Amino acid sequence: MSLYPSLEDLKVDRSLQTQSTQVIAKPAAIMPASVPAAPGLYPNLTELSNYMGLSLTDEELQLNMSLVPSGGNDVAIPYIIPGGLVAPVTGNDIGLRRAEIKHGIREVILCKDESGKMGLRLKSVDKGVFVQLVQVNSPASLVGLRFGDQILQINGQNCAGWSSDRAHKALKKAGQDRISIIARDRPFQRTVTLQKDSAGHVGFIFKKGQITSLVKDSSAARNGLLTNHHLCEINGQNVIGLKDSQIGDVLASCGRTVTVTVIPNIIFEHIVKSMSSGLVKKSMDHSIPEV
Repeated sequence: MSLYPSLEDLKVDRSLQTQSTQVIAKPAAIMPASVPAAPGLYPNLTELSNYMGLSLTDEELQLNMSLVPSGGNDVAIPYIIPGGLVAPVTGNDIGLRRAEIKHGIREVILCKDESGKMGLRLKSVDKGVFVQLVQVNSPASLVGLRFGDQILQINGQNCAGWSSDRAHKALKKAGQDRISIIARDRPFQRTVTLQKDSAGHVGFIFKKGQITSLVKDSSAARNGLLTNHHLCEINGQNVIGLKDSQIGDVLASCGRTVTVTVIPNIIFEHIVKSMSSGLVKKSMDHSIPEV
């Protein structure tokens, strides 16, 4: 037997390889056109239309993107697409992060300014002590206290059952430096994330900061916003004391996703009852919080 294959052997071997290749390729040649190709990294539009009921047909996209004239700056209009747009179930929107209400408690350390003030007013509600006012550019605003935060301790003293006067006396008696406050984020408030429609509306109407009505099938209605609530924040920015036109400007300046923080009217009115409207308008901190 020769150590190397003959020329005839090589011809036979090459013929077998060709037949083998043809057999492997044959099923692809007769594959029916209805068999879907292997899924890629991103689904196509047809696949998306069958995914969790998401409707993204060309016709409906065109309808949603078309501009619709509004009846005025203070009038919200319903969505065009049946079913409407709702806010994302999850997301990392900066407004959502600024408005976040955490369930834990935190400690903040304050000091008094040169006038011996902290820029903080407190109010007792249901045997608890809550932030009534945070003044702009004050020590209280610098440590991140907000309207509606519950004060649990002041320099190690539990505040449960305190009156508003007792809470203010405790702040007044505190030293100039290193005042420890244990607080809980805004327990009476909740956040609702909304999605603007193609006309820039989110679907609610407000008067003097209070939500008076919802637009049918709007993002506000579908995401659980309620009437008889007062607007406290928009994307984490305090809007209490602002005129309705100013609140409208804040809403208009937001991107497509908007997170509003609201509180029931009856609780809001109780917290601000003893404050003059002038004090709220001139002194309330309306700065955009850092994340």
